[in-house]
Amino acid sequence: MFIDESGLLLAPVVRRSWAPCGQTPILYQRGRAHEKVSIIAALTLSPQHRRTGLYFSLRANENVTTTWLVPFLRALTRHLRGAVVLIWDRLPGHRARVVTEYLQHRHWHVALLPPYAPELDPVELLWAYLKHNPLANFAPADACHLAHVATRHVQRLRRRPDLLRSFFDATPLFFSRR
Repeated sequence: MFIDESGLLLAPVVRRSWAPCGQTPILYQRGRAHEKVSIIAALTLSPQHRRTGLYFSLRANENVTTTWLVPFLRALTRHLRGAVVLIWDRLPGHRARVVTEYLQHRHWHVALLPPYAPELDPVELLWAYLKHNPLANFAPADACHLAHVATRHVQRLRRRPDLLRSFFDATPLFFSRR
């Protein structure tokens, strides 16, 4: 299981779009908006059945802290069976005492990714897909609107096991099509 965090800003990721000839598309957005949506996601791949899973939590205008991370991990335990190998980056919150104590209590095996190696994390590919495809050119009115739309798109991704598996396949760590 890989876990990673990201932030979604109100300013849209601008991508190419189509418009009638001579009519330049215009994206209306709020200027100088400092609101954001923080999101945590866990991407799983079962070793026996090769099934993928996507679990997430998002909050408007909050940062990812241990007070959010531990309840997210606790919620994951209700969905995961058997031995768990957790792989994540070296964020200080991941190495906080309260987090490590919780993981030791659950007997989860933890591996840390090398520093500056986002290409090894399939969740980073999930973030890139989310920001550059369904959320591209989307200019929300506020953080609550962005959270609502992002939730809908991540829920759609849950129903795309082929796409989720492609995130694993794109990393040099996995060959999930055996």
